[in-house]
Amino acid sequence: MKRQRILNGDMELNVISSGTGPLIVCVHGWPELAYSWRHQIDYFADRGYQVAALDVRGYGDSSKPDGISAYTLRNLAGDVAAVARVMSDEPAIVFGHDWGAPIAYHAALLHPESFCAVAGLSVPYMPGSGMSSVDLWKSLYPDRFFYQLYVQAEGVVEAEVSQDIPAALRKIYFALSGDAPADEWLKPKAADAGLLDELEDPDPFPAWMTSDDLEVYVDAFTRGGFHGPFNRYRAQTLDVNDLADYQSQQLRQPACFIGGSKDAVRHFVPGGDLYADPAAGCADFRGATIIPGIGHWVQQEAPVQTNQALEGFLTQLP
Repeated sequence: MKRQRILNGDMELNVISSGTGPLIVCVHGWPELAYSWRHQIDYFADRGYQVAALDVRGYGDSSKPDGISAYTLRNLAGDVAAVARVMSDEPAIVFGHDWGAPIAYHAALLHPESFCAVAGLSVPYMPGSGMSSVDLWKSLYPDRFFYQLYVQAEGVVEAEVSQDIPAALRKIYFALSGDAPADEWLKPKAADAGLLDELEDPDPFPAWMTSDDLEVYVDAFTRGGFHGPFNRYRAQTLDVNDLADYQSQQLRQPACFIGGSKDAVRHFVPGGDLYADPAAGCADFRGATIIPGIGHWVQQEAPVQTNQALEGFLTQLP
């Protein structure tokens, strides 16, 4: 495994990579790391690809700017494009999970010369509508807790999760996994509840994340904190104007979607299913794979099935 630092302006991005061949760039979500792609890096490197996973800015060993505006989709997509440009002379394939999926989609939208295909995990592509996601959640959750609204106040959630980082991460990872009761992450709580209130701290933790795996995340967030990761949620209010020219725009590159059947994301809109039509915003959609019994951390909970789905997508590309 190779580790390198890639610059995008004054941002330093920590990138781990393996293999040679066409480039795949892997983009993680919240609260994760490049390490979240550990099951994919060697798998696809062994199949003739150069696979690179970055610590998104704010995470791990990458730069951690303070300001909310540093975490817009435009800025984060620019980081991914910088990795692609440095590591390959040809357009790259990009995989994204959780927040990494919208980052990957926007890397392809804003830098089409740098990306030839996109795989989104756990969050389907939804073209911008001109309405901030924060305003949408306010309208959908006026009288009850929703985590993306709770984290808008700077410092509050950071203080809560930093009191006991190992317990906080165990609770978050478990609540969104397929091992938890259905939609545990979305269970009704008072509007003034905390992020971790009423979430189970499982003992033992499900086998898909070992104690050594968990320690990698605990160490990274102990060193780097949570301010940057939560600023991505706060920057959603800036994305509407920043990406106004891309409202309603379809994703042009070949695309696929992979999700877990028990992922709470599909029910973020009460009464709806965000996985019902993942092809809707894509001009060249190559298929969806919904893995039974799996939750939000799809490439970690079900690496074999996820890798098979990703490989099937790659075989369709020129």
